[in-house]
Formats: sequence, C-alpha cells, structure tokens
Amino acid sequence: MHFKSVLRALLLALTCGSFALTAFAQWQWIDKDGRKVYSDRSPPADILEKNILKRPGGFARAAVTPEPATSAADPASPAASASAGKASAPKLSGKDAELEAKKKQAENEEAAKKKAEEEKIAKSNAETCERAKKYLGTLQSGVRIGTTNTKGEREIMDDAKRAEESKRTQSLVDGNCK
Repeated sequence: MHFKSVLRALLLALTCGSFALTAFAQWQWIDKDGRKVYSDRSPPADILEKNILKRPGGFARAAVTPEPATSAADPASPAASASAGKASAPKLSGKDAELEAKKKQAENEEAAKKKAEEEKIAKSNAETCERAKKYLGTLQSGVRIGTTNTKGEREIMDDAKRAEESKRTQSLVDGNCK
C-alpha cells in the first residue's frame, strides 16, 4: 500500500512539473508592425533575429542562409530589387483575401446605397422645383386664388397675401431649382 501512494505522489509531481515546463515554453518577439507577440510556437521565418525577445530553453533558431554577394554588393541588381520587393510585399492568406473581398463588397453596397439616396433626393428636389415654378406662375398671373382658412371656410387671396406667398414660393424655386 505504501508503495502505491509513493508512486502516485511521484506521478503527480512529474505531471505538475511537465505542465510547468510547458507553461514557460513561450516565444516572444516583435512583429513587422512593431507589436509584441507571445506564442508557444516559434516566430515566422521573416522575423529578424534581433526582434526575438525571448525563446524557450533548448530551442535554437534555424540558421538563416545569407543572400548572394551580388545582391548585397550591388543594390541596383535585379536580384536585390526582386528580393527587396518580396520582403516588403505583404503575404496574404486565403482568409485575408476573403476578408478583403467582403470589405470591398460592403464598400460597393454602401456606395450604391449612397448613390440611390442622392438620386432620390435629386428627384424630390426636381419635383418640388416644378411644383413651385407652376405655383409661382399662377401667383404672378393675377388669377384669383382661393384658399381655405383654419375654420374650413373658403377665402380669396388678397394682394398682400399674394405678395407674401410669391416671395415664399420664389425662395423655394431658388433653393430647389439649381
């Protein structure tokens, strides 16, 4: 009986110790955007050695092969410009392209909605303009115009009311007929 309890305690200690070791197996580096990254996996190959801040014990970074001497010595060479272009170009995964496509589609839909709203406003302004022009023409023609007062009684517009209404209608024409 005593042997089994000692064996269990030993197994428990080994298990706890292995969890503690894996918890401390953390990589830490600074990515291309300057953000600090923590991970249990090694950084991507494009992360420079100087940007690796912490690595778990026992892990060594794979040796980086130097570029050919021609590209380092002559920055104008095609090999140097091609490698510089590859290094600076962002790498897009399938998810990024899919996200960009969805973002582009949302922007297109938003632009279409905005255009439709602008067309609706323009159409409304054109209709208001036409009605205001017709009403202004009627006011300026001198024809007797009847209106209904608040009591529901019919009244004929006098000259003062006609001048006031003409001024208001002219401002509508000026505002909507551009």
